[in-house]
Amino acid sequence: MPGIEYIRAKAFHLRGGIWTILFAAILFLAHPTKAAIACGIPLVVLGQALRFWAAGSIGRYRGESVGALALTTWGPYAFVRNPLYAGNALIGLGWGVMAGPLPTAVFVITFVLLYTVLIVPHEESFLLKKFGDEYIRYKERTGGFFPKGWPGGRISGPFDSKILWVSEVHSLLTTVVGSLLIIAKGMV
Repeated sequence: MPGIEYIRAKAFHLRGGIWTILFAAILFLAHPTKAAIACGIPLVVLGQALRFWAAGSIGRYRGESVGALALTTWGPYAFVRNPLYAGNALIGLGWGVMAGPLPTAVFVITFVLLYTVLIVPHEESFLLKKFGDEYIRYKERTGGFFPKGWPGGRISGPFDSKILWVSEVHSLLTTVVGSLLIIAKGMV
């Protein structure tokens, strides 16, 4: 029987596919209205913008295994340790709001379990091993998904917009197509 670390590593590796399955469930359960779409779209846009800011701040392509050249603590990482996943949370919540109460509940429950029990602990284990006390201090002052307050460190730092064409094109296409599919289902 595989241990929790094996399951966490698998969940991290398969997170894109799991995200696709979660979206498919939201779309299947969707009963969007114009008002719900109007409320959900700003969350989706905000989530994708946060993902852009976070990806550009990392300055490297993220792959199927955990890796970090340096501990990024500027940009959105000055506010939260997981801004890419916080962006996903906003996108998924926006899709849920657009789709209706049941899809929202399915998304929130699945997201919380998947990310707080499996994916984030897997990444944090790697970061703790690689960066030790530096990561512990960062974790003490920075919330996982919600800011602990205004960051005491620097917010500005390196930002590589070129990485967005490598790292975020798929995310952007997924976000746009997913949103359009929910909207289209509301027009039927």
